[in-house]
Amino acid sequence: MDERMPLAIEDYALIGDCHTAALVGSDGSIDWLCLPRFDSASMFAALLGDENSGRWLVAPDDPSATSTRSYVTDTFVLVTRWVTPTGEVEVTDLMPYGDRRADVVRRVTGISGSVTMVEDLRIRFGYTTAIPWIRQMPDHGQNALVAIAGPDAVVVRGPKLTAADHTHRATFTVEAGEVVDLSLTWFPAHREPPAPVDVTARIDETVAWWSDWASRCDAPAAYTREVHRSLLLLRALTHEDTSGIVAAATTSLPEQFGGSRNWDYRYVWLRDASMTLQALILHGFAEEAQGWRNWLLRAIAGDPADVQIMYGLSGERYLLENTIDELPGYRGSAPVRTGNGAFTQYQGDVFGEVMVALHDARTLGVTEDGDSWALQRALMQFVEDNWDRADNGIWEIRGQTQHFTHSRVMIWAALDRAVKGAQLFHLDGPVDRWMELREKVRDEIEEHGFDAERGTYVQFYGSKEVDASLLQLSQVGYVDAHDPRMLGTVKAIEEDLLHDGLLLRYRTESGVDGLEGSENPFLTCSFWLTEQYARSGRLDDATRLMDRLVGFCNDVGMLSEEIEVSTGHHVGNTPQALSHLALVRAADAIEAAIEHSRGNRGRRLASQTDHETTAPAPR
Repeated sequence: MDERMPLAIEDYALIGDCHTAALVGSDGSIDWLCLPRFDSASMFAALLGDENSGRWLVAPDDPSATSTRSYVTDTFVLVTRWVTPTGEVEVTDLMPYGDRRADVVRRVTGISGSVTMVEDLRIRFGYTTAIPWIRQMPDHGQNALVAIAGPDAVVVRGPKLTAADHTHRATFTVEAGEVVDLSLTWFPAHREPPAPVDVTARIDETVAWWSDWASRCDAPAAYTREVHRSLLLLRALTHEDTSGIVAAATTSLPEQFGGSRNWDYRYVWLRDASMTLQALILHGFAEEAQGWRNWLLRAIAGDPADVQIMYGLSGERYLLENTIDELPGYRGSAPVRTGNGAFTQYQGDVFGEVMVALHDARTLGVTEDGDSWALQRALMQFVEDNWDRADNGIWEIRGQTQHFTHSRVMIWAALDRAVKGAQLFHLDGPVDRWMELREKVRDEIEEHGFDAERGTYVQFYGSKEVDASLLQLSQVGYVDAHDPRMLGTVKAIEEDLLHDGLLLRYRTESGVDGLEGSENPFLTCSFWLTEQYARSGRLDDATRLMDRLVGFCNDVGMLSEEIEVSTGHHVGNTPQALSHLALVRAADAIEAAIEHSRGNRGRRLASQTDHETTAPAPR
């Protein structure tokens, strides 16, 4: 039998329980699953290899079967309808929420006729390094299979499985009106297998929880469906217990097919989490804002000099980067990495993103407490002591550190929000000192980070290159979206970084990142450009670009990190929190621009700009 390659990235759908997540292919195979947490070692990793890297297939035995799929409205309960020459079935896939268990449930329901189904189970713990010891066991009159290797164990219930060559298979027939339930439950290997899951009850409870959460969403009139699903995905990537927000559910999906720019995104970046917090609180989710702020207090407790750009889900600090040689990578894109060496980098911009997010939380009614402001005071002391350091920048450059303009603007934003915290919310602090340093930073940016000849801000001091991150200058209020300096920067970005109508982060051929190879257009950057268009009066351009971008969402509304323009294939880790939160911001900006054009600036424009500061004219 030929080895099966993983599907196109856009052919996967996410199911999750806010502790971890699985990717279900359109062919009915779960090709990625780490239990019990997002950052645990995989037990199904066919996504980064082939079926022998671990997978769980449940699908019709007939290769001519066709399928369509969708989520139960506002949930992560995935329903796939299969049509065969002999009948139709639905497969309902979910990870039940809220039961403090690590379950995957797959319910097969006969719709019409008769359909022969096949189950193919290949369990490979530890990123394929541990083939488990497996035994059948009697279990409340059901068929049960227990697999154990090292600290991990699962119990699989459903049709009786037969072993052959480290694979377990079953074939069963489903008639109209018949229901066959399959389940997989992870448990620590030193304990007894958990009791069977009550499938009907858990489906109902999971649908009810997600539906209730989504009902609180205050989505804009523009692109409501896409915003709704994006906010749901952001919640699915947020850990129920710790409130840590992972950047994506996967590791090592490549930025260029066949390339080596493959990174582990199953961790909490202060930057991405801060931006996610902003998106959630602007759309009615203050509780999540409080939870994330508490996570932040725990994660960065101690000396501000020890602050990292990223942490584990519970605030773990050591995220040592390793390669997994046993996995060949997505369609041969090696290496597969776990951990992320960027945790040791200094990136000055994260202080700005954190302070902006916490200021937004205050502005939108999240009560400030003494511990939170004390943390911000400590961060600001570190900013005062280190504001002029070269850094690795927002894109985690692995080449020489630079004085990146975006990072310096975010230092300015941190100081600006500290000043506003004191002035607007009567919080204590050295306001005069912060104001003086804020102006000093601005003067430096205007002198060294702006190319007067071309009329654009530059990637880093002394460079002639531009960078898509410069689009955030107007987002944080450093410069108005209509300011000639901002418009000149947009023009330069369009000239240098547009690739078939979508934005690259920067020109990799400049050598700034110290890495081999290139990459595809970065979706977040194109959403930032959309937002800038909307804020600067180019509503038609904003809508045109936004329509194209949301068209890249797959059939269940997911976006990865990048897009291969020539094919439309998703590229990079998925679903990507940064892509979805940038989508939300762009939709908000378009709605605000539409309302403004009707003589009503709109509540979101007010909420996003009342903390912004319009830059003075160049000196």
